[in-house]
Amino acid sequence: MRPIDMRSDTVTHPTPEMRRAMYEAEVGDDVWGDDPTVIRLEEMAAQRLGKESALFCASGTMSNLVAVLTHCTRGHEMIVGDRAHMFLNEAGNASALAGVHVRTVPNDEQGRMDPSQVEAAIRGVNIHFPRTGLVCLENTHNQCGGTVLTPQETASVAEVAHHHGIPVHLDGARIFNAAVFLRLPVAELAEAADSVCFCISKGLSAPIGSLLAGTREFIAEARRWRQAVGGGMRQVGVIAAAGIVSLETMVDRLEEDHQNAYRLAQGLANVSGVEMDPERVQTNIVFFQVSAMPLAELVARLEERGVKVWSGGGRIRMVTHHGITADDVDETVAAVREVVAGRLPKSP
Repeated sequence: MRPIDMRSDTVTHPTPEMRRAMYEAEVGDDVWGDDPTVIRLEEMAAQRLGKESALFCASGTMSNLVAVLTHCTRGHEMIVGDRAHMFLNEAGNASALAGVHVRTVPNDEQGRMDPSQVEAAIRGVNIHFPRTGLVCLENTHNQCGGTVLTPQETASVAEVAHHHGIPVHLDGARIFNAAVFLRLPVAELAEAADSVCFCISKGLSAPIGSLLAGTREFIAEARRWRQAVGGGMRQVGVIAAAGIVSLETMVDRLEEDHQNAYRLAQGLANVSGVEMDPERVQTNIVFFQVSAMPLAELVARLEERGVKVWSGGGRIRMVTHHGITADDVDETVAAVREVVAGRLPKSP
């Protein structure tokens, strides 16, 4: 039996169409700016996001770092949510590599930041303070369960930042999931941000890559910073070709992942000993808690049954994606029920 891998949507494999496109890709040297397949992908990404230009990067972490380096100078401070991927999961690169101090504002359970708290965190003019150089948002919000920011919620924070002359970067690793959930063009979700990135290597199922978008001037400077952090990838059209197929064929099918995630959440909510609210599930990420047994044991015993999941912060995470079917979801729920039931107290 093939394993059911729900650790992340990063485990997706390229489709046969992607593999053909990669094999047949016309290439050049992207560092010289003459790889036609990369150029086409960047133009497609910019157009989808409603921005002037885009840059192909190796990963979402690289896109976010390049954005910070482009917007900020050493000694600046950036404002991020206290549950943001850029704060928790990117190896402290803003501080270590960009020399940018990080200041957090609380994320609520939806992943939102209160605009008034963002404004309170913006530094006044004082020689003792770092200067606020950037405000960062995340959509969908990973640690909050794949939750979605509406265009209005993004704009409310951007309005505060722009009033103070501060740019806004949107970590949109899964922004197409948000657009599908809201049934809106993705450009509307990115409109208020000065820069935005998205990953093609998650739900869109390409093997590698992220696109960073903004103004022409911003992307020209971002290209220089990408080179500085080692991001010149030469004949990278062989990878970009898969990204083109992603944008052409894999966006609308994200709805299937959302439906499977909700099916999973409903099934888990009916397992005795599992704590979760299925109505909090909006896109393809499901978090839940189990008090009956150590999470490490649950992860190990599920893997023995062919189900791979991730645990951290006292929770289990499961992510639906291309390759996960409704039958896989039902098998996963049954495996969780079997494992947890073996650890629940017996009824007298």
